[in-house]
Amino acid sequence: MKKQLNINAVTYTLPGNSIRALANNLKIKYASLDRPVTGHLEFAEPTTNANIALQYGWDGSNIGVAVIDSGIYAGHPDLQNGRNSRVVYSQSFVSNDPSTNDAYGHGTHVAGIIAGNGTASSGSNAIHTFRGIAPAANLINLRVLDSNGQATDSTVIAAIQQAISLKSKYNIRIINLSLGRQVFESYKQDPLCQAVEAAWKAGIVVVVSAGNNGRDNSMNTYGYDTITAPANDPYVITVGVMKDEKTVARGDDLIASYSSKGPTLLDHVVKPDLVAPGNQIISALSPSSTLYSMYPGNAVPVSYYKTNSTSSSSWNYFTLSGTSMAAPMVSGAAALLLEQNSSLTPDQVKARLMKTASKGFPASSTIIDPATGISYTDYYDLFTVGAGYLDVWAALNDSGIAQGTAISPIATYNTWSGAVSVWFDSSAAWGSSVDWGANVVWGSNVMSGTNVVWGSNVVWGSSTVAGFNVVWGSNVVWGSSQPYSEPLSLQGEK
Repeated sequence: MKKQLNINAVTYTLPGNSIRALANNLKIKYASLDRPVTGHLEFAEPTTNANIALQYGWDGSNIGVAVIDSGIYAGHPDLQNGRNSRVVYSQSFVSNDPSTNDAYGHGTHVAGIIAGNGTASSGSNAIHTFRGIAPAANLINLRVLDSNGQATDSTVIAAIQQAISLKSKYNIRIINLSLGRQVFESYKQDPLCQAVEAAWKAGIVVVVSAGNNGRDNSMNTYGYDTITAPANDPYVITVGVMKDEKTVARGDDLIASYSSKGPTLLDHVVKPDLVAPGNQIISALSPSSTLYSMYPGNAVPVSYYKTNSTSSSSWNYFTLSGTSMAAPMVSGAAALLLEQNSSLTPDQVKARLMKTASKGFPASSTIIDPATGISYTDYYDLFTVGAGYLDVWAALNDSGIAQGTAISPIATYNTWSGAVSVWFDSSAAWGSSVDWGANVVWGSNVMSGTNVVWGSNVVWGSSTVAGFNVVWGSNVVWGSSQPYSEPLSLQGEK
């Protein structure tokens, strides 16, 4: 069976004895497996300062956001515009399942973070309102994850290609990918990465979750080098996760210890690009979904958000955590920027979000997992927080237009001096300019000249340290851990 992919590639289903012949075909430049892919507000919206944007009329109107995920429950009251659903197009790419409804329960939650208008949690008796970042944006529902949250590369690539083809019809300016898998090859060869680059070059901002593997020490890297694909691609906006600590103020917010860290395997791309709230986020619920059936305790009691003296679980809201929830925060922010200035390119959107992200962080933070007693310490370096913490209002108030690409830089290791430096592509906006220099975008707290200021050198301080060869090596050594940790992403971090 053959399927054409519009990235100079095709997928084949072949018997095992034909694989060697395919690999030896001189007309084939590179062969890659069709690998499995999985799916990675009440305080979060004001924490990002998106509530201020709404007061000034920025709500994402007429901007289309393609949600490539497990489907969307289009009947959710928070996704309506009067009598009409703001889910303006739906299509399933799941094999043998044409339904576009969210059988897993992940995509609806993501959609609510991007564009939920809080209808079900509003009114005179409302205590909390769960409103998304761009509450008037339109949603394009491209279902790729099945009822168990599983997909393959070719399924996701097909959905990305459809988003590109529908761009003009539905004004699709953003693709949200709250999913990923392990890195197996350079982004230059990875078909999934090539697909997101095609969307980017077609004028669509691509936002991808970083992964939930920040606690993974299977490679002796203390969670570094665990960015998943396609978040490892230097073009896309890769998002890590912060904890809003259930307060509106940003000063007490901390990185979630499970947020994946850079640099990326093989290519050493500096990731994530920025961080956003994503821990214990309340958003739209897809009823009768797998997640709701397995974890009914994550449904939010009505009494939490309305003064109707009932403790019954809601059919409207659910709690999830992870970089999957942080990415749509940034997608919503991108929708507001594009509503404000529709001429912005994906590179200009990415550059502005990174430049205006807040840079004030502690040197480190430590949490103890109450279930295991294990202590996790995070250092707020370049590979943990990127260019900083999403600030929607600051981005809307910045009028700078970046020139050149916003391709993420590469980290390099000098074997003679032991120093780690950041190399910027000659086409990139990050240079020595006053407005877009590296110290402006990443901040002086993580950048000093051309060298990265580390919170700790324990991972790559010397070649004798375990994990050194993983971070700076050229082989794939990632263990058997999954890129989407369901129990963690469901329960989050206290």
